[in-house]
Amino acid sequence: MSFTRSFTQYLGRFWVPSLLLIFWEVFSRSGYIPPALLPAPSRVFMSWADWVFSIDEFTQDNAGHWYLDAFASSVRVFSGYCIASLLGIGLGVGIGWSRIFEKTVEPTLQMLRPIPPVSWIPLAIIWFGIANKPAIFLVFLGAFFPILMNTIHGVKTVSRDLLRAAAMAGATERQMLRFVVIPASMPSIFAGLRIGVGSAWMLTVTSEMVAVKSGLGYVLWDSYYFLRYDMVIASMISIGLLGFLSDFGLKMIMHKLLRWQQAGTLQGVNS
Repeated sequence: MSFTRSFTQYLGRFWVPSLLLIFWEVFSRSGYIPPALLPAPSRVFMSWADWVFSIDEFTQDNAGHWYLDAFASSVRVFSGYCIASLLGIGLGVGIGWSRIFEKTVEPTLQMLRPIPPVSWIPLAIIWFGIANKPAIFLVFLGAFFPILMNTIHGVKTVSRDLLRAAAMAGATERQMLRFVVIPASMPSIFAGLRIGVGSAWMLTVTSEMVAVKSGLGYVLWDSYYFLRYDMVIASMISIGLLGFLSDFGLKMIMHKLLRWQQAGTLQGVNS
């Protein structure tokens, strides 16, 4: 009985995307919009399959190059995201824990935070040239501030009762930070990491548009210039899929590290 229920719930996840694909296919073939401007899902799938497996070279120069493009984008995202995670968590813990650090460092970061990452494109090209470095820098900017702000929030919302208990047990300030504050902040930190990885993948299109000549974002913009909207949509789906897998991996790590949290929350009930 439990297997049937779980299998039914698993299938239920595909109802909405299946209905959307059917509606998209029917609408694209209805003639309201020219098929060249809104390719049907079947056409997009054929282009994506040729992009991956080089079936009939329907995608011309891109045939069989999906793995190379996906790998190039993944390397840039992973590099920028790792740097953003290290700096975001480190600075977030420092700002949330130290009043001096908060007063001296946070105002500058809060002034930089509203600036869109695309505004940094001219400086990124001047500083790093046309290569992977400006793309990694833009990805870093997109992921850094969500991680930073969620880490600060997590540290500042740690229960004072936990700190008092640790102090009564004789914990030093360093031990309190390591064994109480950081573990208690992990749910907020992981929330920032999940938001940050989504932002990192979103910045691939912007970074690869101007800085490099490879990757999923580059294929998207190059296909747009040649009016290959089937490849544009295939690129969008590829970025969404890799972003989903990245978030899924983080979610699995979060479940393993935060098992103590799940028992008393809706997360534990729904899992």
